[in-house]
Amino acid sequence: MNSTMAASSNRIMLGPLVAAIDQGTSSTRFLVFNARTAELLSHHQVEIKQSFPKEGWVEEDPKEILQSVYECMDRTCEKLTQLNIDISNIKAIGVTNQRETTLVWDKETGEPLYNAIVWLDLRTQSTVERLINKTPGRNKNHLKHKTGLPISTYFSAVKLRWLMDNVTEVHEAVLSHRAMFGTVDSWLIWCLTGGKKGGVHCTDVTNASRTMLFNIHTMDWDPDLCKYFDIPMEILPKVRSSSEIYGLMKSGSLTGVPISGCLGDQSAALVGQMCFQDGQAKNTYGTGCFLLRNTGSKPVMSDHGLLTTVAYKLGRDKPPCYALEGSVAIAGAVVRWLKDNLGIIQTSSELEKLAAGVGTSYGCYFVPAFSGLYAPYWEPSARGIICGLTQFTNRSHLAFAALEAVCFQTREILDAMNQDSGIPLNQLQVDGGMTSNRLLMQLQADILCIPVVKPSMPETTALGAAMAAGAAEGVSVWSLNPEDLTEVTSEKFEPQINPEESEFRYARWKKAVQRAMNWETTEPICNGNEETSIFSSVPLGFYILGSMLMLIGAKYIAGHKHI
Repeated sequence: MNSTMAASSNRIMLGPLVAAIDQGTSSTRFLVFNARTAELLSHHQVEIKQSFPKEGWVEEDPKEILQSVYECMDRTCEKLTQLNIDISNIKAIGVTNQRETTLVWDKETGEPLYNAIVWLDLRTQSTVERLINKTPGRNKNHLKHKTGLPISTYFSAVKLRWLMDNVTEVHEAVLSHRAMFGTVDSWLIWCLTGGKKGGVHCTDVTNASRTMLFNIHTMDWDPDLCKYFDIPMEILPKVRSSSEIYGLMKSGSLTGVPISGCLGDQSAALVGQMCFQDGQAKNTYGTGCFLLRNTGSKPVMSDHGLLTTVAYKLGRDKPPCYALEGSVAIAGAVVRWLKDNLGIIQTSSELEKLAAGVGTSYGCYFVPAFSGLYAPYWEPSARGIICGLTQFTNRSHLAFAALEAVCFQTREILDAMNQDSGIPLNQLQVDGGMTSNRLLMQLQADILCIPVVKPSMPETTALGAAMAAGAAEGVSVWSLNPEDLTEVTSEKFEPQINPEESEFRYARWKKAVQRAMNWETTEPICNGNEETSIFSSVPLGFYILGSMLMLIGAKYIAGHKHI
């Protein structure tokens, strides 16, 4: 009797709970927080398979993504029940997601019409070139005044254009008015609120601002941008704020709970890190690396290759807040590559041990431009490069160089941000899966020459989505007033090397980046057998023919000498 009373009194003490779906590039998580203390009570995580049907292509199965969400929800609810926590106390659910990843589905059957094309996919390079060629002065920043973005393979509109041009099912569904387009948040919210039986087709301003179809000044879809990409507006989701009730869960153990928060993952991390003041910044280390700096109520256009994006709009009647963003395509993905492609390590944690064992890259530099280079270069033709190798270089040096690469890429973005804002950042707040690597955090402080501050609870992306959901009108269980926000404990990494050493290594990195540029061209010249001919390059052809003639000549002369 006493234990039952104790259990029920425990339940009462917890108060309202808020959950978050965190659907990332490599995994899905469902997390439940205490709305009063921001404490993480329980969570479950499921890995997501990525497929690479061709070089540079990255896809995921939309049904697997959805299934992983249901699985994470069910397992987390089971764990809470085992902890004697009443799941009926979950008052709201927030959604945060990998951004730019593009899906098209049939609203009548509810079936996806193709795999999700993941944000770092490169198949649209020729689409991008075609689009840039039709702009005045072949300017990749032609749409930046409206979108804050360069024309790049990264954003959703070009992926959608590719689907409409290359996938018959998508083309036909658009013509017969059955197609629905969305980023991952839209797909999940539509499915969770009923799907083909009345599901809500919506997105929030942060995800919409990454499509290239959204005007960041009017805060809505732009007819001229849709015309430019030749995309019918009827297939687009309705744009809502990041914090309002979109609809109710229609199935599973959380049926009837409102979905009331929605933020792209990087915006969610900005909210979760409490970066509500103009000038505050955070860097998230996930599959990619994303540095966002809050710029307040006005969008700031970058002169140094950064993106202007919507940071959040925390309520229907609240003003939008903007951010400058630097995006790095490959951060954690380099660890996965060393593990899956090269077999240098068996687990991610092994990388830190290997790198720490040598404490230096021994002059080896690794530019992981697997998907071209993002900010501040926006150079899709760049490819990965490892240079500075000697006979002494081993896998430990390569491991160290891989970690350093993440830090150098962040440094390039921070430099650009400091130039754009004129106010240098005096410390960097960090989060994301890779921050558990202490060597990486120390290296980052050394290379930036400023302290790096890591919160003790690293799940700030999910926390941001939960905060938005719990604060929504009609839910109101989470206060976003600065004085009410729970003080987060954190760990600080101070720079430990002298700035000259840091600058020397950074200069060598810049040299390596230049070597990686302009590596790939989109259209190889093929002969009749579909094989690229070395003679398709006239100078190279002459060079090879000349070399062959010289060799024949040398042999001929050598032969005559022996007579």
